[in-house]
Amino acid sequence: MPQVPNAAQPVRLGIAGLTHDHVHGLFRHPAQGDVEIVGIAEADTALANRYHQQYGINMDQVYADLDQMLDATHPDVVAAFGSIYEHLQVVQACAPRGIHVMVEKPLAVSMEHARQIADLSRQYNIQVLTNYETTWYASNHTAYQMVHDNHQIGQIRKVVVHDGHWGPKEIGCTAEFLKWLTDPVQNGGGAVVDFGCYGANLITWLMDNQLPTSVTAVLQQLKPDIYPHVDDEATIIVTYEHAQGIIQGSWNWPVGRKDMEIYGQTGYVYALDKTNLRYAQRADGKEQSRELDLRSAPFDAPFSWLAAVIRKTITVADNDLSGLTNNLVVVQILDAARESARTGQTIHL
Repeated sequence: MPQVPNAAQPVRLGIAGLTHDHVHGLFRHPAQGDVEIVGIAEADTALANRYHQQYGINMDQVYADLDQMLDATHPDVVAAFGSIYEHLQVVQACAPRGIHVMVEKPLAVSMEHARQIADLSRQYNIQVLTNYETTWYASNHTAYQMVHDNHQIGQIRKVVVHDGHWGPKEIGCTAEFLKWLTDPVQNGGGAVVDFGCYGANLITWLMDNQLPTSVTAVLQQLKPDIYPHVDDEATIIVTYEHAQGIIQGSWNWPVGRKDMEIYGQTGYVYALDKTNLRYAQRADGKEQSRELDLRSAPFDAPFSWLAAVIRKTITVADNDLSGLTNNLVVVQILDAARESARTGQTIHL
């Protein structure tokens, strides 16, 4: 069982897979002494060599098999950078060894996998966390405070979340990433999973982890010549007793975007990007803008935050964006969205 590292020790981090292009963010992570990469599990030696050439990763730390890497290096936590389908396999390997896990969004490819992951997390008392880029946006957290803590716009009535870009192939994602990202089994879908999960995560957070009463989705292939096996355009409508959420995930936006609109009874807040907000209240009708500072450490970046969680200097709250409770609801929304699109029916939860 790994020991809890103290604040003077870097958290021992293992990497499961290198096929997810988000792993570049980890290798670019500033050397703040919060994590130390002790092992990498990747069977594709040519791919590992590319990262060696680009970032100088130690090839002696690369193992062809995850179990072998875990037993040889004894990490405190493993970051999963393979396909979404492989998340369950990573947790199955780590949980009995008492090793915590952080996966890239979303938590799992299906509720069947998500429930198994949750059961393993509870059985072996490990953290299973999900990383989203938007978790670290100051704009989203300030918007949450304005809505929930300051009650500036009244009760939420509608949330609209837009996420995506003009296509993973078009923006230059690697062949290894594209291979599983555009596979309906390994990724669970296309834009509906890749970018629909962001909106499901944020709306679930704003709605205090409530399960929606219904989910309705339309998925399209606007570029079947590029993405023949998965959707590239997704719109999901989630309903609650007193509110509605609209999730727009797309590989067809003309520019990249990750933004959110929250409408209440008496005002609105727009989180435009990482640090910019626009908001207005009915009382004066005047829209105002606000530019925010970046969030303070360790809440500004995933691996600084992860290290603090593993050191137990911060606690993962029930309503955390990365927490298991929220992300089980996210996967249930995505499952229902795919079923709604397949059947042409609203799915009632």
